[in-house]
Amino acid sequence: MEDKVEDLLQEELVIINMGLRGFAESLEQQEVEVVQVDWIPPAGGDQEMIDILEKLM
Repeated sequence: MEDKVEDLLQEELVIINMGLRGFAESLEQQEVEVVQVDWIPPAGGDQEMIDILEKLM
C-alpha cells in the first residue's frame, strides 16, 4: 500500500475545481493543471425546491 501512495505522490497533480474560479486561477499561476467545473447547487440552492426535486426522482 505504501508503494502505491508513494507512486501517487510522485505523479503530476491535476486538480478539479468546483466553485470559485479564483481558486483555479491561483493554482494555474503555480503551473498546476486545473479543470474548472462550473457547478451551481440544484434549484439554485432553494431547499424547498431541492426537496421537491428529490421526491420526483
